[in-house]
Amino acid sequence: MKDEHPSRPAVRVTDPKALRALAHPIRLSLMGLLRTEGPLTATKAAALLGESSASTSFHLRQLAKYGLVEETGGGQGRERPWRATKLFTDVPVITNDPKVAAASALVRGVVAENYFASVRRWLAERDEEPEEWQRAAQFGDTMIYVTAEELAELGHQVEELVDQYLDRLTDPGRRPEGARLVSFLHVAHPYLRAPGAAEDRTETAP
Repeated sequence: MKDEHPSRPAVRVTDPKALRALAHPIRLSLMGLLRTEGPLTATKAAALLGESSASTSFHLRQLAKYGLVEETGGGQGRERPWRATKLFTDVPVITNDPKVAAASALVRGVVAENYFASVRRWLAERDEEPEEWQRAAQFGDTMIYVTAEELAELGHQVEELVDQYLDRLTDPGRRPEGARLVSFLHVAHPYLRAPGAAEDRTETAP
């Protein structure tokens, strides 16, 4: 297990059953809400997600079984507040256990679907947003040749830049006037060509 980064407290999930339980769109959305909106009741979470309180209550209990969320105390029934146990979830990237690998891939697949559903919503509604936010939002890609070590280091550098804003998630008092919740996606991987196309795996410049 890797050491927990102090600015990125994470709950590590390695049990295939827990990973499969997490790999559900509503549960992942609940985790995101609890991390960005603070403690929420099942009723409040249901209103924010457009789901029934019975549904969110059930999914919160399932997440709690694996230590991903917990009750904060107080309230009764669906009016009990819940919170995420950590700010991030650490899902295995590499494992020799095929069951863990399959369950981890399932989680990443659902997470990716959530990412790009959010991107599509933004693209569909961006014209209705203030001009300053349309200009500030980022959409595009850059192709680069790097080694695996350089790509990992680039990821660390980006995390360090983003981490300076993380305390605003848990402390609303640190949010400047005009701040909005922003989805900052981290996606970088070796470029894979379409099936049937010749793939260039050259690791050095010609």
